[in-house]
Amino acid sequence: MSEISILAIDLAKGSFQVCGVKADGVVVFNRSVSRLRLYQLLSEQDGCVVAMEACATSHHWGRVTR
Repeated sequence: MSEISILAIDLAKGSFQVCGVKADGVVVFNRSVSRLRLYQLLSEQDGCVVAMEACATSHHWGRVTR
């Protein structure tokens, strides 16, 4: 997954919309994932920018992405 430079995440309670984008702006994937799959995706991902909305759960996910 090293080709991803930005992960854009739309937060929700049970499923999340995740969009992976290359440095040149090309969308690699844009899909809905479960909470468990989001944890897995973040743990597999090389260092990149993770963009998400500012809401109560963004603080939790911000700590997970470190």
